[in-house]
Amino acid sequence: MEPLSIWQDVYQVGGYYISNFNDCSIYLLNGGKELALIDSGVGTSFEKVVKNIEILGFSPENIKYVIATHAHIDHIGGLSKFKHMFNSIIIAHTLDTDKIEKGVDVGAEYYGVNYDPCTVDIKIDTEHHTLHVGKHELKLIHIPGHTPGSIACYVDVKGKRVLFGQDIHGPYSLPGSNPEKARISLKKLIELESDILCEGHFGVYKPKHKVKNYIESWLAKI
Repeated sequence: MEPLSIWQDVYQVGGYYISNFNDCSIYLLNGGKELALIDSGVGTSFEKVVKNIEILGFSPENIKYVIATHAHIDHIGGLSKFKHMFNSIIIAHTLDTDKIEKGVDVGAEYYGVNYDPCTVDIKIDTEHHTLHVGKHELKLIHIPGHTPGSIACYVDVKGKRVLFGQDIHGPYSLPGSNPEKARISLKKLIELESDILCEGHFGVYKPKHKVKNYIESWLAKI
């Protein structure tokens, strides 16, 4: 499949059918002269993700930020490549930074790949953080549960709130997961009343009531 346009300035450039079956869903925010990627995939599909960005008419050299939503290999495997090739600034929550930088317990062995540890440039240690990506303000929220340092992002574009919720589905039974904190985090995401949800593996949901229903369905299972 080709990369997908989700909403104005919001695209999917990686994922199961788009880049590699081991990849999480990888999203791109176009801020004009600056681009931001939400997650980087397992790493082996780096060239395909870059090609997808070019297919959309954007220059990978303009990827200013890559946001690691949490320290699992299918989300962080490509970080070092984007950092080295395009000098992208890597962002993660401080509670997941140690794994990203040391390559410990990121799950690479389950995917049969090697992980190249990557230095995190901006370490988020607050509940909320605002990132300016060209003309857009991307809001980062700490949502512990799936991992201690899981984060979600959202942006308001042309009257629509787009939520990059990533692994809303969990699982919440892995080492380091916390179901109690996950319940609180998912309630936070519901309160955002987003119009479009870009999930970490299971696609894009819209309009607003379907976003709410999707998050509530996983909340009920925890």
